[in-house]
Amino acid sequence: MIAIDKTTSIKSALIWVIMLICSLTLCLAMVVSATQDVKLQHKKLVAQLEGYVSIIAFNAKSSILLDDADIEDNRLNSFKAVNMLHNIHIYKKQPDSEQLSFFASYNRDGIGPFPVQFDRVQQFLTPYISNNYIELSKAIINDDKVLGYVYVRASQEELSAYIQTRILLDILIALIALGSAFFISTRLQQRFTTPIETLLSVVQKVSKEKNYQVRAPIAPIKEYNMLSRAFNTMLDRIEQQISKLQQAEQENRQLTLSLEQKIEQRTDALKTSNQELLNTLATLHQYQNQIVETEKMASLGQMVAGVAHEVNTPIGLGVTASTLLQDKLADIQKAFDEKKLTSSQLARFLSESKENLGIIYRNMERAASLISSFKRVAVDQSNENRRQFNMLQLINEVLLSLRPNLKKTQHQIIVNCPPELELDSKPGPINQILINLIMNSLIHAFEHVEQGEIQINVQVANNNCQLVYTDNGAGVPESIKKRIFDPFVTTKRGEGGSGLGLHLVYNLVTQALNGKICLDSTLGQGIRIQIDFPVIVISNKAN
Repeated sequence: MIAIDKTTSIKSALIWVIMLICSLTLCLAMVVSATQDVKLQHKKLVAQLEGYVSIIAFNAKSSILLDDADIEDNRLNSFKAVNMLHNIHIYKKQPDSEQLSFFASYNRDGIGPFPVQFDRVQQFLTPYISNNYIELSKAIINDDKVLGYVYVRASQEELSAYIQTRILLDILIALIALGSAFFISTRLQQRFTTPIETLLSVVQKVSKEKNYQVRAPIAPIKEYNMLSRAFNTMLDRIEQQISKLQQAEQENRQLTLSLEQKIEQRTDALKTSNQELLNTLATLHQYQNQIVETEKMASLGQMVAGVAHEVNTPIGLGVTASTLLQDKLADIQKAFDEKKLTSSQLARFLSESKENLGIIYRNMERAASLISSFKRVAVDQSNENRRQFNMLQLINEVLLSLRPNLKKTQHQIIVNCPPELELDSKPGPINQILINLIMNSLIHAFEHVEQGEIQINVQVANNNCQLVYTDNGAGVPESIKKRIFDPFVTTKRGEGGSGLGLHLVYNLVTQALNGKICLDSTLGQGIRIQIDFPVIVISNKAN
């Protein structure tokens, strides 16, 4: 996780990125441009100097032939107008030897004489640059005969001044460009970050106040506007889901209250038997409140209505039988008081009483069994404590709690688990995993399948339990297979699917059970989920 003090805001990141790009681009452009310009100016300077040297050599040819140094000195003084020329030497070659002698010279005003370069004149036939000067020499030729040499020493001050001016101008342009870029980036970051800040304030308000009625405003940028619409759609669905859960809770409360009133009104004889039911209903009410607060217990809310209906049926039969028995008892009491009671009437009453009491007993026993099973499922879902339990019994209790959902379909669930398998583990997470997987198959896999089949296979080896869940439903599309355990991934987007079912299963397996989960599926060929988690085997006679 990134530390808060190390995070970077979009504002600063946007400004820094734009400024960095502009800086690098400007620096590169200025360096390349300045380098090319300096090279070009240097070439021009050398070409200009070579032109002067050629002119001097051409003019000096006649002076050397006439051996008239004064004429050449006067000619050289005409170069006073050329500021770059500091020293000009003309060397005459002796006809009887290869030795050079000084013939004429020019020294710019304020520049002292420069030593003769007899020994280095050959070296300067190509321009030689030293410090801030350029030195160049050229042979004076007449009829393919070398009469002497011209040596010129020129200053690069004008080139240096030009370079300095160019650098200052480039820096000024760069500062103006960077200032403009900073201004533009500031305006851009305001345009891009203001919608994000607005959306963030809405998210914080929803998070702190739990107010799902607020909505994100429309943003001026298309992408941000799409994000705001998606966020508003999510808030709409959350609000609808909360409303549905509250409505279901209210219905369950009304149903519970109705059951309690009917039981209390019909007979006092059933109070003892129904006390456990009342306590269980109160526990159920507590767990329903927890359903609203956490997605982890969402599956419990889906079972409440169905379980209540299942419990209401045997209780209704018992109440009907007890009412009939009460009416018969009133008839017998009336006949007895009027002394009209016959033996046949008493025998019929006893027979009907026995039958009605049998009906009451069987239906109350059925209701107690349903309530006990549902209570164990609910208690297991509400905690993650370890305990010893029978694996097959746990699976059967889960299937019994899902009976209202299953009996409306023609789907079959096949369980392959050793009947004597006693484990020491956490039944709560296992309970929730099975409920989520089965409901996932009913809602998604068997959406267009009339007779689907689910198999639950359980094996243990070396204190490791392997639970393999398979169905022959629609399978998982390739587009979401790799991220099937991520939150909010669902094929029912916009149809009520939250996309949290398999994410909850993944968290329960990896965190609560400290196990591993693997999914394999092909579109149209069902799904296979293998769950491995450590357990302590208490008893497994079947193995």
